Amino acid sequence: MNLKNSIAVVTGGTEGIGLAIARALGRQGSPVAICGRAEPKLKSALKSLAGSGVHAVGTPCDVTDPKSVEGFADFVGRALGQPKVLVNNAGIGRFAPLESMALDDWNDVMSTNLRGPFLVTRAFLPAMKSAGEGAIVNVASLAGRNGFEGGTAYCASKHGLLGFGKALMFEVRKHNLRVITVCPGSVKTEFGGPRSEAKSDRVLHPEDVADVILATLTLPDRAMVSELDIRPTNP
Repeated sequence: MNLKNSIAVVTGGTEGIGLAIARALGRQGSPVAICGRAEPKLKSALKSLAGSGVHAVGTPCDVTDPKSVEGFADFVGRALGQPKVLVNNAGIGRFAPLESMALDDWNDVMSTNLRGPFLVTRAFLPAMKSAGEGAIVNVASLAGRNGFEGGTAYCASKHGLLGFGKALMFEVRKHNLRVITVCPGSVKTEFGGPRSEAKSDRVLHPEDVADVILATLTLPDRAMVSELDIRPTNP
């Protein structure tokens, strides 16, 4: 895919991996739309992207709320047009032993990490199918392949996101849409949780994840990387 002038949407694009992805896409010439729940972070991210020469727009959005997602999709259509790239990046973590995990925490993780990609993809998919070209990127985690203590909710949600991507790929590839699910290991962000604390200077950086996503998006259109693990070289 040629990313120049290809509109891209990045959920959770106000910080960390999402902001790095938005910046990387924008530097390739993609107009970018981002969203996040917190308006101050959104304004700061847009200012940062503009300072990098990226054409970016954004609006607050709660990816767990159907009306909020519909409003975001309408905003993107009015501000930029219909996207060819959709990055489902928004995600949260709640970490605790199962018996002490609150039901609200479990539901928040499932709503953001699984319900969110469903609602956002459903909102943008019809136009992407009509365009006959594009890519949907799901940012999962190595926790979607491996469990860890205290991670029942987070691991279950990321396992679910892998299943979501597998099935969606078979639904949409006949429309020349690629579905790519990336599984980063620990990344140096403020995400939080027991698996995100760097024990080495060799931990991944958000820009590493963004660069890998760019590499998959710019493959020849006949080729698709459907799933990809990203690990530190020598943790």
